Amino acid sequence: MTRASTPAAVTGAGAAFARAREEGRAALVGYLPAGFPDVEGGVAALRTMVEAGCDVIEVGLPYSDPVMDGPTIQAAAQQALEQGVRTADVLRTVEAVAATGTPTVVMTYWNPVERYGVDRFAADLASAGGAGLITPDLTPDFAPEWIAAADARGLDKVFLVSPSSTAERVAMTTAACRGFVYATAVMGVTGARATTSDLAGPLVERTRATTELPVGVGLGVGTGDQAAEVASYADGVIVGSAFVRTLLDHAGDRSAGLAALAALTEDLAEGVRRA
Repeated sequence: MTRASTPAAVTGAGAAFARAREEGRAALVGYLPAGFPDVEGGVAALRTMVEAGCDVIEVGLPYSDPVMDGPTIQAAAQQALEQGVRTADVLRTVEAVAATGTPTVVMTYWNPVERYGVDRFAADLASAGGAGLITPDLTPDFAPEWIAAADARGLDKVFLVSPSSTAERVAMTTAACRGFVYATAVMGVTGARATTSDLAGPLVERTRATTELPVGVGLGVGTGDQAAEVASYADGVIVGSAFVRTLLDHAGDRSAGLAALAALTEDLAEGVRRA
């Protein structure tokens, strides 16, 4: 498929990907769960990531049964839950980060959205300035209520494709996406890894054959060199566990944690530009 230029009317996360493409680089997408290390500390951390070079922010909604997350993100989410973080705190975090002008999406398991109320969640997310949702455990064929609620408000719908997805499944998934497509190129739970996956490039190629949407890759990137490698074939590099680990490693010194977070973000941002 010939990839058309991105129309000027693109909004949400897609606009950040379009700007990055105009600069001849991949976008850097950064993740932290809301309420970690606490609500205000999480907002400060996410704003630090924006200032240091993240193009899109993912705000995680902490959940008690995070079956797709590795131990690092599980530990951060558990800390947030133990401190009483609620969906209202997630939306408050989104509002604070989105106020910077950076597209801000929520990454969430589906159960909390159902409990909150799908249409209510979509309305409150839009009111907070959020760009949309990434739904790792919800597939388009089981998402009619979310798709309708998102379409009514122009919210991004980011579904996942993986190396095990069939060609038909990839096409069905990308057809339902808006904003970007999330290619999870590691089989198993999330987490930073020493090397990137040789499954990622072929998955991006298969995904691009079905859509003109940008494709972001999440596979455990934790260094600028790894970011550069992924940015050589993907439209976006998605980083989560490395950011969380940085804050966990500086749990006793918030200012040092923010400084380390800024340094990591700058290294990753340089990596996506180097490619």
